[in-house]
Amino acid sequence: MPELVTTPFDARATAWDVVDGVDLRGKRALVTGGASGIGTETVGALARAGAEVTVAVRRPDSVRELAETARRERWRGTVRAARLDLGDLDSVHALTAAWHGPLDILVANAGIMALPALERSRQGWELQLATNYLGHFALAVGLRPALRAAAARVVVVSSGAHRRHPVDLDDPQFERTPYDRWVAYGRSKSADVLLAVGIAQRWARDGITANALMPGWITTNLQRHLDLATLQAMGAADEAGNPVEQPFFKSPAQGAATSVLLAASPLLDGVTGRYFEDNQEAPVTADPAGPGVAAHALDPGTAERLWEYASGVLATGD
Repeated sequence: MPELVTTPFDARATAWDVVDGVDLRGKRALVTGGASGIGTETVGALARAGAEVTVAVRRPDSVRELAETARRERWRGTVRAARLDLGDLDSVHALTAAWHGPLDILVANAGIMALPALERSRQGWELQLATNYLGHFALAVGLRPALRAAAARVVVVSSGAHRRHPVDLDDPQFERTPYDRWVAYGRSKSADVLLAVGIAQRWARDGITANALMPGWITTNLQRHLDLATLQAMGAADEAGNPVEQPFFKSPAQGAATSVLLAASPLLDGVTGRYFEDNQEAPVTADPAGPGVAAHALDPGTAERLWEYASGVLATGD
């Protein structure tokens, strides 16, 4: 086994810390879900370092303020918006068909978490798996020529929730088993790590690298579907329902640091198919409470089977 990758940045480093001194002028990046939370911090760090950043979101007007900030503060790079609904493959195909030229960085940042009831995408997939995994899979596949042209980096934002729930390829869409919001979320995040592993296995000859990460606990819109009892159980709210900031919580800028490290730091040149936490490569663990990455999320055989399953969906359109 190769040695774990280490960096000089700790868990409290910010996105800007990890790209301080990095020149991304002439580079092009696409960040999904970059209009809020850690996505905004990811976009800001890449653009301030000089990259031309496309923010792919369902509501392009939500990027207007960020783009204006980039112009007003004279960031070295630029920010623009593109429409993308990851839960709708037609939307994904529209974006990839409209893309021209090379793409140096793809950050699969957008996601949804813990939908209370079973919802399905237009193509019939359980919506968390569709949004968090399938949409990003289709995006990467559709953009492969652009990624290949730049020997690009692909960054996939996962979660520690993956440790508890492996992908279930026998019933991935909850067609036979009862829906559970946390099982569905955990499976989708295992799938995200496996996406990075699959890209690393299949596209190495293109010069494309891919890695996954867990950003840490950050209070963002991702928690919008959580009820008060769940937030209290997580220690994120007190008995009166007031927000509580635990010592291990991160700011959005700190949460985005590992994404930006994988996207832009020269320390990660050539590194692929791995999983990172707190700006370091995480060890494999059997403890669902972590830290670390579960072996099931790095399994090359599972990555291959999931890739074939998703490829079949793209080929048939359902």
